[in-house]
Amino acid sequence: MKIPTLFAALVVSSSALLAGDFHDRVGLQLWSLREETKQSTTHALDLAESYGIRLVETAGTGSLTVEAFGQELQARKLSAVAFHANFEALQKNPAQIIADAKALGASYVVMPWLPHDQKTGLTAEEAHRAAAQFNVWGKACQAAGLKFGWHPHGFEFVADAHGVSPFDIIVRETQPELVVLEMDVFWVYHAGQDPVKLLQKYPDRWRLMHLKDMRKGAEKGFSTGSAPATDRVAVGEGQLDWPAILRAAEKAGVKYYFIEDEGTQPLKDIPGSVQYLKTLKL
Repeated sequence: MKIPTLFAALVVSSSALLAGDFHDRVGLQLWSLREETKQSTTHALDLAESYGIRLVETAGTGSLTVEAFGQELQARKLSAVAFHANFEALQKNPAQIIADAKALGASYVVMPWLPHDQKTGLTAEEAHRAAAQFNVWGKACQAAGLKFGWHPHGFEFVADAHGVSPFDIIVRETQPELVVLEMDVFWVYHAGQDPVKLLQKYPDRWRLMHLKDMRKGAEKGFSTGSAPATDRVAVGEGQLDWPAILRAAEKAGVKYYFIEDEGTQPLKDIPGSVQYLKTLKL
């Protein structure tokens, strides 16, 4: 039996969830379980299932082939909504990335990191080239019935003398029907940006969101794309105003929310994030 057939019911089911409130559209970015995946991919998926999670965003397939990974997801009634693929893999073989995403029943292919010189930062020239490339990949994804997405990490927000950042260039030069945005709330806030204002500035572009909080007392305003793991805490335990952010996200048209734990104790903090979000009323 082919994987698309196995996932047909799950894809329909996850789409139907959009009729509910945001709680029905909260999933887990499996990068949160990266250390567990190194030990056992199936155990990591067991953990995801144990949290009551039904929607996931992939970060590779661990030790398994795409087909085997899809079967393990299906066995646990987990639906892969989004498929992360790095820039180099997309450059090398975009057709294979698209095929793998479709095999898992995903709706989105997301590129999470733009290669750049971390000393000089992302340049305007690189941003122009990235926007053109994103449109190409977006068109290929669209032809396959998928959406292409980009996930900034904070270093893209450094503005020039005219107040224009590489982020602004990429958003302005990508076609909305071809390229959607995934906001990582932590990295946006860490870079000194206001997640609510950014959602409002670019309405109808944001479709996916990563949820993780910043430790109370941790400093922000660093456009580096890096921060101590100890500054990343369970959703609801840090500085961020989640009711305001999620209300703005819903208004902007965000469809799926993925808890992404990059802290020091994910096996404790993931359930804590899940529980906090369950009790949150917008």
